[in-house]
Amino acid sequence: MVLYDAAIRVVLLAAALAILGSLSGGCRTSLRTLTPVQRGEVLYRTNCASCHGRDPNRPGALGPAIAGSPRALIAARILHRSYPAGYEPKRHTHLMQPMPWMADHIDDLAAYLSAAAADGAAMKATRNED
Repeated sequence: MVLYDAAIRVVLLAAALAILGSLSGGCRTSLRTLTPVQRGEVLYRTNCASCHGRDPNRPGALGPAIAGSPRALIAARILHRSYPAGYEPKRHTHLMQPMPWMADHIDDLAAYLSAAAADGAAMKATRNED
């Protein structure tokens, strides 16, 4: 089972890197025209969704829901595989690996996760009004 999980992670990482590689080529100019939230969504879909799920408001197969996560937590997890001082993790796992290639995009990812949390709260409020 552990070997199977490791193989899946390698395949998912290779796919994410292939997608990022294609984005950094011909689409680089168009990525610059996107808003921080839009760039963050691209980053989330290509780097995070495979573990945290397509909807950052819901837990994924391997990772917790991360919508609304503070920038300090995002940076600590992505860059150093750690937690900010005093933070109590939702899950005590060591599955997530550092992703140093995302260092310049922490603010974009934080903007997307903040917007996703707001969208999730608005959808929940709408359902409660019905």
